[in-house]
Amino acid sequence: MAIEFKLPDLGEGIDSGDIVSVLVSEGDEIEADQPVLEVETGKATVELPSPHAGRVTKIHVKPGESVQVGGLLMSIDAAVEAAEPAAKKKPFAGKAETKPGKPAKPAAKPTEPRESDTDEEPQAEDESDREGDAQPAAKPKSKTAAKAPRKDEEEARPAAESTNGGPARTAAPEKSAESAVAAPAGPSTRRLARELGVDLTRVAGTGPQGRITEDDVKKAVRQSAAAAAAPAKKALPGAVPGRDNWGSIQTQPLSRIRRTIAKNMARSASTIPHVTNFDDADITELERIRKGSMADYVGDEVKLTMMAFVIKAVAASLKLHPVINASLDLDNGQVIYKDYVHVGVAVDTERGLVVPVMRDVDRLTIPQIAQLLTEMADKARANQISMEDMRGGTFTISNLGAIGGRYSTPIINYPEVAVLLLGRSRKLPVVVDDDDIQVRLMMPLSLSYDHRLVDGAAAARFLNEVKTFLQVPGRLLLAT
Repeated sequence: MAIEFKLPDLGEGIDSGDIVSVLVSEGDEIEADQPVLEVETGKATVELPSPHAGRVTKIHVKPGESVQVGGLLMSIDAAVEAAEPAAKKKPFAGKAETKPGKPAKPAAKPTEPRESDTDEEPQAEDESDREGDAQPAAKPKSKTAAKAPRKDEEEARPAAESTNGGPARTAAPEKSAESAVAAPAGPSTRRLARELGVDLTRVAGTGPQGRITEDDVKKAVRQSAAAAAAPAKKALPGAVPGRDNWGSIQTQPLSRIRRTIAKNMARSASTIPHVTNFDDADITELERIRKGSMADYVGDEVKLTMMAFVIKAVAASLKLHPVINASLDLDNGQVIYKDYVHVGVAVDTERGLVVPVMRDVDRLTIPQIAQLLTEMADKARANQISMEDMRGGTFTISNLGAIGGRYSTPIINYPEVAVLLLGRSRKLPVVVDDDDIQVRLMMPLSLSYDHRLVDGAAAARFLNEVKTFLQVPGRLLLAT
């Protein structure tokens, strides 16, 4: 019998909840009152137990999704549970076995690990540290403990038997991911782990039944910090060991490309008066399109990133603001306005930051830009970029957000007159129309420009143009 499990009433004044994690997978057999979802409301993070036993046939939600009270969470086939004889089932991991001759109660029927369960790998950090929560200490429900491969089960059996039938939860940090997922932790402990960036599958629990406590999480942070602070001498490629007046050192010849970068950056910083404008672009709608229909638009073989949209927005804006797509020739007392739009994209490589140029970007479609961007980055990282590939640019874009920064003051790539740096997009509360406050995905933008040629107003107008293209995807997609 198919049963629909919907989001129940979570309390007074709560009309929705955000799915933090899904604790089961489709095809899993679950017990009544077994936690299957973790939901965050405006007041707390709670685990939702299943009101029915059976097999999960369909999960209708995913982490990060907001669900209204009464919204469908998952479908459960209760007939599966009733059809299987109780005698054929193995006890649920960590549960005391029933006495011979005494049938198990329907609400506490154990589950039998399925062959397909060993291949399922739910999100390690979000799910593994949640199994067995909200259960009595003598009755930890650790379904995922039964999902480990048979070899791991044999190796873990002595440790498991030593804990009166409970799974071994205090294994060393190097334990495998399959066995690590059995370690339980409470909601507050998991929340602390997320805030501190701790992977609970690598934390040994010291609480009852191996339960991970907040002190365990803090101890793991201290150990990690101590390990990071410990001096580690790592030989650098091509480096020659030596000593100076204060200790040991390593010297490495300056590569040709690094010398070129140093020369160009020094010339740019010393001759160009840099001014940087900072702003944010609302890319909420653009991100929705990128993740949705745009995947079909570009095909499966093309990796569609936000950078492709930004390049298109910049190219269209440069056509409307020619002073940004120009160079300054002081020797001849003239400004050179470029009719072509060649955008350089900074690529982080082992050799240093290289800036290959994408030519005539204003004539390319977004799929073509995405394809060319992938090919260009692969060539740069494979050391197949020539000096010619890095010449002729009229504007440069650098993506600091791929690493994690927000704002910076990028140095202009001479003889260009401006450079745009992208920061990591993040969700922020934004005041929109009618003074409503909404959560919007905002992309940080840092535009440095040559103040000898570009005035602050011209730079601001150009940056506003870029923002408009990003915030109104329809206009961007129609740009030619």
